[in-house]
Amino acid sequence: MNPLIEAINLSYTYRAGSGKEVKALNGVNLQVARGEILAITGQNGSGKSTLARHFNGLLTPSKGEVLIDGLSAADRINIPAIRKLVGMVFQNPDNQLISSIVEEDIAFGPENLGLPPTVIRDRVNHALESLNLQDLRHEPPNQLSEGQKQLVAIAGVIAMKPKCIVFDEPTAHLDPRGRRKVLESILRLNRDEGITTILLTHYMNEAIHCDRMIVMDRGIVEMEGTPCEVFGRGDRILSLGLDYPVAAQLAQGLRLKGIKMPNDIIHTEEILSYLCQLK
Repeated sequence: MNPLIEAINLSYTYRAGSGKEVKALNGVNLQVARGEILAITGQNGSGKSTLARHFNGLLTPSKGEVLIDGLSAADRINIPAIRKLVGMVFQNPDNQLISSIVEEDIAFGPENLGLPPTVIRDRVNHALESLNLQDLRHEPPNQLSEGQKQLVAIAGVIAMKPKCIVFDEPTAHLDPRGRRKVLESILRLNRDEGITTILLTHYMNEAIHCDRMIVMDRGIVEMEGTPCEVFGRGDRILSLGLDYPVAAQLAQGLRLKGIKMPNDIIHTEEILSYLCQLK
């Protein structure tokens, strides 16, 4: 495999307010394949956000190495190139929206790259179309819903044309409808444009749509595999303080009622299909 991102024995230590050293990451090894969509889950404090911030140079390893398309994130001379390769979308879109008009906000990143006006216009139009935001291009961001703001923040990253986008709990502040719309947009970008996608989330119903999952706990990788493989170890998931996907919970309830359900069911559609076959 020729990974886009590789962490090699990555450790990160910071000083807490008391001056005590805290090891947020402890010998993490992982690879992110080009074009895949990877979910990183874990409780608060598990290290998932600290890990993600190494992927575009926001943090520098205390030990070990992070390679982005072959570039070492420990070498500060590589950081500008790495940040062109890997974009980030955070929990609170207000922290990323800076202009008074949507299309101006999306154009901000490409303008900072020094691109010609015609190229910037094409990139803004593409980003708006990718997320179905054309009708909002002249709207003030501060008058949009939280879900719409998050989509505008994502559009601003898309306009930079990165190879990878890291989404750090992008739906944490949204209602269920907003979460669904943002997740659908993230999945569509990965599917249609081949953008390598890293989704940090504590919503298991989001993680099930990814190609692969990593479960973090106290700075180490506790579990890794496809969603079916990870959720197939239900007792371990629960011991780490995480939940089953809703469909997996329903399947387990049906088993307790005497209905023999396959152990790898994690989608509601799979339950419906299996029950229809039984009927």
